[in-house]
Amino acid sequence: MNDAPTLLRQHGLQVTPQRIAVLAAVQGSPHATADIVVHDVRRTIGSISRQSVYDSLAVLAETGLLRRIQPAGSATRYETRTGDNHHHVVCRTCGDLADVDCAVGDAPCLTAANDQGFVIDEAEVVYWGRCPTCSPEHTPSHT
Repeated sequence: MNDAPTLLRQHGLQVTPQRIAVLAAVQGSPHATADIVVHDVRRTIGSISRQSVYDSLAVLAETGLLRRIQPAGSATRYETRTGDNHHHVVCRTCGDLADVDCAVGDAPCLTAANDQGFVIDEAEVVYWGRCPTCSPEHTPSHT
């Protein structure tokens, strides 16, 4: 993160090497699972417990510095792209995940047929399919 200590302070969080490392790991690996973050943080700062990384991920997601993504049947992932109401596409075969900008117009991108009295401010859409590598149309060249 460009200025992780300032971001942490702006969100009322104590600045710790662990939180800075977790933010940097997620920024460096968008859509990272907790296991990937643990690996990257350990590579950066050395010894850290898995629970400490999980705790940091939870706090950073609760404060809005990270976004938690939980596609059905997939591991929870984290990203630093927050607050713009973008969506995701997930490969059914390999689990690869990519960002998809807002479907139409401004947030919440979609209008509910019946909002049941709720004031809707966000729509979460997950597109499913097969990535270019896994799609049946992908045929490796045999040269």
